[in-house]
Amino acid sequence: MTDHDEEERDVTQWGQRLSQALQILDLQVDQKLILKLADESTRSAGPSAAPISTFLVGYAAALAVSSGHVGSQAAVRSAVDTALQLCGNGKTGGPDTQGWAGTAQ
Repeated sequence: MTDHDEEERDVTQWGQRLSQALQILDLQVDQKLILKLADESTRSAGPSAAPISTFLVGYAAALAVSSGHVGSQAAVRSAVDTALQLCGNGKTGGPDTQGWAGTAQ
């Protein structure tokens, strides 16, 4: 087993344990997608951007799901897509430079 395989297994187990502790048993986490967001956020705005980005994406997805209009997987995917678009702009650019028209705000 490689170090990468072991780390992936450990992260999967951690996610399952945390989901159980938080009592969100029905959520299937796309770890690769969330890790991609964390990596892109780090490249775009620095290491501290990763936890902030993943938290905000989770929060936005939870709000979308609680509205009853979208399922959890679609809500997460939409929030991650929005965050990745923002990552593509680096530290500048994005919807805040052009106003919030056409966004969820």
